[in-house]
Amino acid sequence: MQKSGEDYLEAILILTIKQESEQVRSTDIAKHLGVTKPSVSRAMSNLKEAGFVEMENYGHVSLTTKGRAIAEEVYERHRMLTRFFRDILGVEKTIAEHDACLIEHDISPESMQKLTEFIRGFESYGK
Repeated sequence: MQKSGEDYLEAILILTIKQESEQVRSTDIAKHLGVTKPSVSRAMSNLKEAGFVEMENYGHVSLTTKGRAIAEEVYERHRMLTRFFRDILGVEKTIAEHDACLIEHDISPESMQKLTEFIRGFESYGK
């Protein structure tokens, strides 16, 4: 999957968490990602065709089981990377978020696993 597809799935997951709803509006996705509604429409068509989202009339979108699994994986990588940059390295929050978003798509599973173990060990040591 391409980075943009992962970004869309992650955005849908984040919005479902914030809104406490399994469905989100395409306009909310556009606002969250800072893209146009036509861009969201094209992306949702591609993600629907690939089986990652379901779309209803009036622009409501929900994740399929397959889409949610990918979204949760990307979101967890994002959260861990952000914590590493912000809490361990002391990078300013906005920069940490931005850098995490860039890296979350390209980091290898092995490196992510080792980084997660390091973060958890660091947090345990600090308690």
